[in-house]
Order: sequence, then structure tokens, then C-alpha cells
Amino acid sequence: MTGGEQTTLNDHETDLGQRFHALMEVVVRRLPFGLSRLVAPSFLGFALINGCTFGIDLLLLTLFRSGLGWPVPVSFTVAYVIAFGLSFVLNRALNFRSHAPVGPQAGLYAVAILINYLAFILGLGSALTALGTQYHLSRIVAGACEAAFMYSVMRWVIFRDTREH
Repeated sequence: MTGGEQTTLNDHETDLGQRFHALMEVVVRRLPFGLSRLVAPSFLGFALINGCTFGIDLLLLTLFRSGLGWPVPVSFTVAYVIAFGLSFVLNRALNFRSHAPVGPQAGLYAVAILINYLAFILGLGSALTALGTQYHLSRIVAGACEAAFMYSVMRWVIFRDTREH
């Protein structure tokens, strides 16, 4: 390969991120009822990525709680950390296409997920389970609350270096 033909991993991430964002823009433009004026492509991307990572979270939660018999708080915590690590990587590279230094972003993300974890996952999720709600349903309710919080924090705090096109 000549010097002009070499590509780096970052080049591939950028290309993939640009293609992902372009796809989100196409889908948003086709939304009915005037929603295309209200829904940002990054919101759709967040919903897609975090819907997938939430599914992974629930699968891991089931494995840890029902399969391995771990306590609910431990199961919630381990599944959450794995899923949110994946969410950070995918949202940074594909959805928000951030080029800012990863260290400060990871620090802000860690603070956001700690707040999110304490308030929604452990707090609300465990409280609902303690009140008799089935643990999957408890996690889904907590997930709805965390989605609004995490999108807002990711878009306007963590990945604020990116711009909607």
C-alpha cells in the first residue's frame, strides 16, 4: 500500500459514523405528521443504539439473575456497566461522531451514568422490585426514565463538540 492508500482505524470510524448519520437523516426526513421537524437525527441514532444496548442489558440481567441467581442489585449493576460501556463507544463513534479527546468525555460519561445508575437503575428499579414489580418490568420502567436523561446529557454535555447537520 502506498502512503496515499493507507487508512487508519479513525478514518473507518469516521466513514462509518458519517454513513450512520446520513442514514438517520434519511429516516428522519421520512417521518410522518411533521415529526421530521421535531426529531433530530442524533435522537433517532440514540434510540436505535440504546435500544440495542438495552436489549443486551436485559439479556445480561436475565443471565445474571435467573441463570446465575445473583442478587437483583448486583445483576442490575453488572449488566448496566457492560451495556453502557458499549453505548458510549457506539454513540461516540457512530451517532455523535465526536473527535474531542476521549478522556474528558469518558469522565463526564462516568459521572452521568453514576447519577443515572443511582437515581433510575438502582433506585427506581430496585424500589419497584421491592414493591413487588417483576424485575424485568422494573428495569423497563427505569430504562424509560434513563433514556430521556442520558440522551440529554450525551447531546448537550458529553458530546457537545458535535453539531447536527
